[in-house]
Amino acid sequence: MADRIPCEFMLLRYVPDAVKNEFVNIGVMLREAGRVDTTQVRFTRDWSRVRCMDPDADTALLESMEAELATRVRDGGSGSKPVLQLLEESLSTSVQMTEARGSLAVSVPAEMEQLMRMYVEPLREKVSRKKSGRAGIVATMRSEFERAGVWPLLRKRIAASQYTRPGDPLKLDCGYRPNGVIRMFQAVSLDGDLEAAKVLAFASQKLREGVQRVENATLDLAAVVEPLRSIAPESGEAEERYRFGVETMEEWGLRVLTTNDLSRAAETARKELRV
Repeated sequence: MADRIPCEFMLLRYVPDAVKNEFVNIGVMLREAGRVDTTQVRFTRDWSRVRCMDPDADTALLESMEAELATRVRDGGSGSKPVLQLLEESLSTSVQMTEARGSLAVSVPAEMEQLMRMYVEPLREKVSRKKSGRAGIVATMRSEFERAGVWPLLRKRIAASQYTRPGDPLKLDCGYRPNGVIRMFQAVSLDGDLEAAKVLAFASQKLREGVQRVENATLDLAAVVEPLRSIAPESGEAEERYRFGVETMEEWGLRVLTTNDLSRAAETARKELRV
């Protein structure tokens, strides 16, 4: 036990009705004891229990809160005061944080995984159906960036309207800025309808121009797709649609990655963000 790291953790709970005081654990905040600079924040990926308790829950807002919490605790302040202020300002009493509890960890990342399994995402009796299509790509993308330790540092659901024009509904899944380049990643499923691939391709030029104008930076936009063999390995028609989607995006200057390339992209992000 001498080699273990003393840590402290707080559970983040969604409390839709303060009177009933019913809650669902949605995340964990973990740090080495007395060291705010080591704080990690992780929210659940599965909001089904939240929706079961509160069908009107704004899960998109809850998801965006994860990155903002991580930024607050990393950027300064003593103790957890910035976090408590953020909870009060953004969600009032809908999200609450428990008092700190102690634990002994082999490592902070390993302890985070253990705490998430114990308190937030307990094993289910039924095996969940594997996600496919765009949802599956997004899940894989998040997993790889989390494994590299950079997911909390990425911008999420980046509104294209800030670079193109008001009313543009497009939102990019995630991105970050290393020096004079902004890298963005968008999951695009080529299984069936290719409309998303064409929309992203046609939007790319305006996005580049807007990023240059607003951020004074170059845009590196990557579309993340399934590997061809995972869609229909023996279907000539499916292969033709797949290649059409890839070639259309590449013609408009997008980088096209498959989910098999994400570990390399996440490692690049880790190095560029100096994690």
